[in-house]
Amino acid sequence: MLHNRTPLARPRIPTHPSSHQRIRTSAALGLTLLLAACGQGSTPAAGPGASGGPPPAEVGVITVKLADVGLVTELPGRLEASRVAQVRARAAGIVQKRLFVEGSQVRAGQALFQIDASPYQATLTSAQASVTKAEANLMQASAQAERFKPLIEAKAISQQEFVNAQAAQKLAEGDLAVARAAVQTARINLGYAAITAPISGRIGRALVTEGALVGQGEATPMAVIQQTDPMYINFTQSASEVMRLRKAMEAGQLKRAGSQAASVRLMLEDGSEYARPGKLLFSDLTVDSTSGQITLRAEVPNPTGTLLPGLFVRVRLEQAQVSSAITLPQQAVTRSAQGDSVMVVAADGKVAPRPVKVGAQQNGQWVILDGLQSGDQVMVDGFQKLRGDALVKTVPWQAPGSAPAQAAHAASAPVPAASTAH
Repeated sequence: MLHNRTPLARPRIPTHPSSHQRIRTSAALGLTLLLAACGQGSTPAAGPGASGGPPPAEVGVITVKLADVGLVTELPGRLEASRVAQVRARAAGIVQKRLFVEGSQVRAGQALFQIDASPYQATLTSAQASVTKAEANLMQASAQAERFKPLIEAKAISQQEFVNAQAAQKLAEGDLAVARAAVQTARINLGYAAITAPISGRIGRALVTEGALVGQGEATPMAVIQQTDPMYINFTQSASEVMRLRKAMEAGQLKRAGSQAASVRLMLEDGSEYARPGKLLFSDLTVDSTSGQITLRAEVPNPTGTLLPGLFVRVRLEQAQVSSAITLPQQAVTRSAQGDSVMVVAADGKVAPRPVKVGAQQNGQWVILDGLQSGDQVMVDGFQKLRGDALVKTVPWQAPGSAPAQAAHAASAPVPAASTAH
């Protein structure tokens, strides 16, 4: 018997997506849209510097010029008064008065001390009395010799008597001369009792006081006078340096600083420069065997008394000049173990180092002996702005504190806003 069997029902497959599929599809779509949006936002936008690079950096330069540059040697020196006189007592006695102000300016012949002059005045009076007595003896001897002249002619007296009368006259003349010399000596000794200044200058402190006994056995020092206008500067220079300069001058590499005496400038202890220049007087003819130095002396005016004896100074001495040399600020020169160099700006605006030969120092600048030509532009400022081979823009460099630099600083300063009336 056949039975009708109903076929088993198969599971029905849903035709709509499940919730998990919807979530995955939505996430994928959102990620795609986000990437598209980021791609569109990352497209570079045109800016101000897109068409060209940054502007060239400004650097301060100096245009090289050839000129005669003096070679200045800086040496240590010491000031000394041009004249020094020690005031001493030449007459023995007690000091009664001091007639000057210590540390003041005195003139030659001015009275400084007064020594008790009573003994010397008495000696002078006695000498003058001796002169009077000698004059009387001479008068008597001369009168007797005159009376004997006619008598000897008449042979009324002997020849011996006449000779004795003439001898007595000569002896009286000699006694008178001795008496007059004694008066002069007494007057000189009396003058020594008044101590006067032998030279003009500034006097120091008194070395004796009132009541002191001076001049006993030796000339007692009483004060010191120094003439401080002009002043002398004594300094030394290496003998090898002097010989090198002389050889360079003979070879024509250097020339003398001038036909007159070499110019001298003084640098004081505080670093300032003395206003008045001096001149070189002489250099010693011998070399010190212990130090190998040659002693030199210069003279400098000192009308205001600014310079004092014994003061240590730095002497800037210009002995020679270099023809067709160049001076550059020290900051423009790079000094290293490999050598000296400067940064030169070419015509195309690019900067390149160039080796140079550096000489002496001149007023805070280096003297360049070789490596540069007239018209070269040497960098002095703006080194921190250099970027590889990038072009630079040159502007004239002005030293700090100069008038153009101050004017530029004033121009760049902000201007205060004008007040508004209410």
